[in-house]
Amino acid sequence: MTLHAMMMTSMPYFILMKPNTLEIIQKIWAFRASSKLHVCFTLDAGANVHVLYPKNEKEKVLEFIENELVDFCQKKHYICDRAGYGAVLLNDDALNSTKLEKQ
Repeated sequence: MTLHAMMMTSMPYFILMKPNTLEIIQKIWAFRASSKLHVCFTLDAGANVHVLYPKNEKEKVLEFIENELVDFCQKKHYICDRAGYGAVLLNDDALNSTKLEKQ
């Protein structure tokens, strides 16, 4: 939200959010308040909302997305993703194998 505030107050200003972005944010706030689930969001550098929630609340949150948010998505498309396990140190054999595959 800080990035978007900075963009809107710069000269010249830029509004990166779209009306549906604000609708989705308001629906997430209302859902979080009424459901007491640990759902929140972040925004990328455009109009896209990324919904974040713990894995054990996935079923209820996906139901909320399907019932309340999908109509605000372009062509009703959205992407489900999850956090990875972080960086992994590769040994020299793995690095050389990766380099050969790319050649």
